[in-house]
Amino acid sequence: MIERYTLPEMGAVWSLHNKFQKWLDVEIAVCEVHAEDGTIPAEALAEIKAKAAFTVDRVNEIEKTADHDVIAFTTNLAENIGPASRFVHYGLTSSDVVDTANALLLRDACDLLLAKTDALLEVLKRRAFEFKDTPQIGRTHGIHAEPTSFGLVWALWYSETTRNRERLLKAKEQIAVGKISGAVGAFAHLAPDVEERVCAKLGLKAADVSTQVIQRDRYAEYLCTLGIVASTLEKIALQVRHWQRTEVREAQEAFKKGQKGSSAMPHKRNPILSERICGMARTVRANSIVGLENVALWHERDISHSSAERIVLPDSSATLDYILAKTTSLLDTLVVYPENMLKNLEITRGLVFSGQLLLALTQKGVTREDAYAWTQRNAMKVWDEGGDYQELIKTDADISSHLSHEEIARVFDLKHYLRNVDTVFDRVFS
Repeated sequence: MIERYTLPEMGAVWSLHNKFQKWLDVEIAVCEVHAEDGTIPAEALAEIKAKAAFTVDRVNEIEKTADHDVIAFTTNLAENIGPASRFVHYGLTSSDVVDTANALLLRDACDLLLAKTDALLEVLKRRAFEFKDTPQIGRTHGIHAEPTSFGLVWALWYSETTRNRERLLKAKEQIAVGKISGAVGAFAHLAPDVEERVCAKLGLKAADVSTQVIQRDRYAEYLCTLGIVASTLEKIALQVRHWQRTEVREAQEAFKKGQKGSSAMPHKRNPILSERICGMARTVRANSIVGLENVALWHERDISHSSAERIVLPDSSATLDYILAKTTSLLDTLVVYPENMLKNLEITRGLVFSGQLLLALTQKGVTREDAYAWTQRNAMKVWDEGGDYQELIKTDADISSHLSHEEIARVFDLKHYLRNVDTVFDRVFS
C-alpha cells in the first residue's frame, strides 16, 4: 500500500525487514528443535543464534543474481554465521519458511485490525445511546418511509461490527497455521513432530495436512473477511455522504479550521473522508477475488499465487487498517443536526404516518383493501397538490366515519414509532 494510506504499526508489520525477521524466527525455531533432537550440535545452535543476521539491502543484492529471495536470505545469514550455517534450513523447503512466517505476519496484522475494530465499537455504542431518542425519517428506496430513531442506525452498525469482529477472530484462527512438511508435504526429511514443536514455539497450530504450501483457502477466508469488513465501512460512509447532501444536511463530517473544500468554490464542505472510505473499500473487495483465485494451484504447488500475495496480503491489511481508523474518527467527530432531522421528517406534511393510519382503520373493522384505498387517495393528493395530510383525512367522509379527530391525532404521534427502541437497544447492547 502506498505510504499515504499506510499507518505506522501496520506498515511495520509488512516491512521487508519484519518479513525477513519472521523468516529468521522460523529458521531459528527449526534449529532449536533439531538441537533438542541431536540433529545439530548444541554449540552450532548457540553460534547460529548469536551470529544470525541479515540486512534488507544485502538480501536484495544477492537476489539480483540468485533470482530467489529465500536463497538470497539464507546466503546472507551464512555470510554472518560462518560454518555452522550448514545447519540452517536443514530439511526445509522455501515454503516451509515463507508460509509459516506468513502466518506470523497475518496474525499480527489481524491483531491490529481487531484493536481498531474494538475502537470503532466503542464509538458506535457511545453515539448510539447519545441519539437513542432522536427521531429521524427512515428511508426506503431513497424515499421517506416512516419515522425511526437515529440511535437505531448506530445500533445496527454496532451489531454488524460485532459480527465483523467475530469474523476477524475466525480468520485469525484459520491463518495462524504453520507447516514444516517439506517439498510436497509428505515429511520426507523431517518427522511430523518437528513441525508440531516448531509451530508450538511460534505460537501457531500445525496444519493437519499440507502440500508444499499452506492451502490457500485459509488466505482466501482472511481476504474475504477483510472484504466484508470493508463493505460495512463503505455502508456507513455512504450513509454519511447522503446525510451531508445540501438538501438533507442531517449530519456532516467535521470541518477543521483551515480546511479547504474546493479549489474553485470557497463555500464547499465536501464529504471527502467518507468518499475516500467508499473508494478504498472497493480495493479490499477486489483483492478478495485474488485470494479466491489463488486457492486452485497445480498439483502440490505452483507459484502463480505468490506474486499476487505479495501485493494483496499487505495491501488489503493496510487498507482496511486505514479505513477502520478513519471511520472511527469520522463517526467520533460527526456533526449531527437533530433539528434538520425533524424538519426533514415533516417535509412530506404527514405522509409518513400513512401506515399507522391504515392499521388504525383496520382496527375499526375496515377491510385492508378499503383502508389502503382511502389512505392512499389522500396521500396521492398531498403528493400532487400539496396540503396537510392530517387535515385532509379529517375531511374524508369514509375515514372520519370510523375515526374521531382525537384518534386521528394519535395516528400522527411521533412517540408511537419510538416506543420499542429501548427493547432493541437491550437486544444489541446487553
